[in-house]
Amino acid sequence: MVKQVELIVRSRLDELVKASGITALQYTALTVLERHDGLSAAQLARDSFVTAQSIADLVRSLENRGLIRRERNPRNRRELLILLTEEGRGLLEQHAQPVRELEQRMVGDLTAHQTEQLRTALSKAWHALS
Repeated sequence: MVKQVELIVRSRLDELVKASGITALQYTALTVLERHDGLSAAQLARDSFVTAQSIADLVRSLENRGLIRRERNPRNRRELLILLTEEGRGLLEQHAQPVRELEQRMVGDLTAHQTEQLRTALSKAWHALS
């Protein structure tokens, strides 16, 4: 059931962000950076649920669009940190309401208590496997 929900959410999210020229996976990476700016590519891959191999193309595409930028980590000059740009923040703001509506549609038949239980259960499942 988790996989089925993931697939339908990704499909709907792709529909929502398509007009902006990004994918659901790219949108997810941007939201990760919104919460935790300045991640390495490996950290971004883990938190975005993509492989290390696919994150390179994803980052390159987002950087070419001006939605993110990379800069050297001052504590480890060999590492590049990925940061959200103002344009990236603007794109997220543009999609914030439609994404909230999608989430509300997904849990609309649940009570507030059931929604919270679902969030808690999914969070515990994620932590157990990460």
